[in-house]
Amino acid sequence: MKRGAIVLASLASLGVNYLADRLTKLLALRYLTEGERLSFLGDTVVITLASNAGAFLSMGAQWPPALKYALLLVFPLIACAYGVYYILVKETKLTRAVLLGAVIGGGFGNLIDRLLNDFHVVDFLNFGIGRLRTGVLNVADLSVTFGAIALIVYEYAEDKRKGALSR
Repeated sequence: MKRGAIVLASLASLGVNYLADRLTKLLALRYLTEGERLSFLGDTVVITLASNAGAFLSMGAQWPPALKYALLLVFPLIACAYGVYYILVKETKLTRAVLLGAVIGGGFGNLIDRLLNDFHVVDFLNFGIGRLRTGVLNVADLSVTFGAIALIVYEYAEDKRKGALSR
């Protein structure tokens, strides 16, 4: 695969995921009020505005500031920056580059929120059936989660394919 195609596709993936997150957060802030609850598909999808001062399920919201800066801002920023370098310079597989772009785009979405909003991230989506529900999350969380799951599935399929070819 040509380097230019990999770079373009990975930047497009990163950009689309970041911009989708940014746009949906701005729309949530503009059109939702705290405590408002919109329900769709028999409560399968609930939209409700929330602010998260931590990471996954507010983990880390009560940590001392130095720990929060290190674990919720500095290390993820370094990881995202390295990820961009990796997909732009080293990655040779288009699919892997696109999936990494999705993960990194989502990561940047929440990092920018933390930088601009005193560590608070805008969340507004909740999914579930009955009492089995996710926490309140955002599009960046979906980008990271689905990108990572797709990457794991891709790597597993590649390993199986390579194993089948070596027999």
